[in-house]
Amino acid sequence: MAEEAVADEGRAWPPPAGAYAEERGLFQLLQNMLEELLIHKPDDPIEFMINHLKQNNDDAPRVCVLGPPASGKTTVAMWLCKHFNAIRVSQETLLFKEALTQTEEAKALKERNQKIPNALWANLIQERLSNVDCIKQGWILEGFPENQEQAWMLQSSGIFPRHVVMLYAPDIVLIERSGGKRLDPLTQEVFHTTFNWPSDPLVQQRLVKPEDLSEQEVSKKLLEYHRKFPEIFHIYQKVLKSINADQPSVDVLSQVCCGQLLKEAVADNTKLGELVKPYIDNGCPVPDNLVLKRLTERLSALDCLTNGWVLSGFPRDVEQAEQLQKAQINPNRVFFFNLPYESIMERLSQRRIDPVTGERYHTTFRPAPTPEIQARLRQNPKDQEENIEKHLEIYYRNVKALEDFYQDAFYVNADQDPYAVFEFIESCIIKPLPCKKIRSL
Repeated sequence: MAEEAVADEGRAWPPPAGAYAEERGLFQLLQNMLEELLIHKPDDPIEFMINHLKQNNDDAPRVCVLGPPASGKTTVAMWLCKHFNAIRVSQETLLFKEALTQTEEAKALKERNQKIPNALWANLIQERLSNVDCIKQGWILEGFPENQEQAWMLQSSGIFPRHVVMLYAPDIVLIERSGGKRLDPLTQEVFHTTFNWPSDPLVQQRLVKPEDLSEQEVSKKLLEYHRKFPEIFHIYQKVLKSINADQPSVDVLSQVCCGQLLKEAVADNTKLGELVKPYIDNGCPVPDNLVLKRLTERLSALDCLTNGWVLSGFPRDVEQAEQLQKAQINPNRVFFFNLPYESIMERLSQRRIDPVTGERYHTTFRPAPTPEIQARLRQNPKDQEENIEKHLEIYYRNVKALEDFYQDAFYVNADQDPYAVFEFIESCIIKPLPCKKIRSL
């Protein structure tokens, strides 16, 4: 018995329990259950939790999109709904598209130009988010809460967003935007006379100018927003993501690399990672269908949908480009970097790595600082000239078809100072988006 006690003392206890709970999200599940019980205080907690577990989908998106007037809340909310298949809930949908218990009361106040009380808004939102479609598919709450009191009321009703997207831009930009804002009454999509004019003549004809968009009205709303914003920020600061809205949302760049995504899938021991691992371990190309599956998952994440993305080194051929298009992954700018063969060989074949520190060097452009470090440098096999030539042969074989596919692409002279390259890319990014015709397959 003494030996068993000693053995128990040295054993992590309980070894499998923590891993099991983490893998299956038990901690989050228990936290959600406790929150629901404390908020609703049901007479029969067991029956309440059984019904809660039957209905609730804890993986569904729960997002608030907030920001000042003309910051792009509707555009971002509709974009998120499209990609997540979630339900958009806004002032407009609550008043004119839903048959809720207190809808008529709120509409009557709106028609008389009277302020709708916070409690009435909170009741409408709670009732709408309690519907089965919001529970199963998740929801994107646009423009709510507007103030601290609404936020507290939503919390007391058990409405806790997992993410709060806070858009911001200079007031002068927002005032300028508001004058050109146009609304499609059929789809509720928002357009702009300068920045985002639709190409379809039928859409152009039915656009209308929203009410209350005079410069004085917008200035008044901005003052009110700035007064209330700090209170909301304090409540949601742990789940809040601020985004600069003074640019196209797709141009707030986030770096995404396919190779890194595949390695992350392997490291995370996902099912996809198990399929990918043999290819990576053996140095073989990962099949396109597996790459595209991981890529689609990553580009559908909230940060990519709200911030935009930069895809490095993919697609490599026109077949991959067509697969991206079928998956509705369409870049709004494509850059081809051009570099002479001699410069490519010089840059790659002279790269070295220090196996002790992991630091990277180049025999010409960044030599090792000491003889000791120089002596221990190693070359990655992929940087040997014969391997570089193999990769170049594949690239040159496929690049012409890719260039034909992306006809509006920009071409960058990469054989110059890095700052000159960056400046050219930046100049292409800040230009208005090119009018691109998506090829039909």
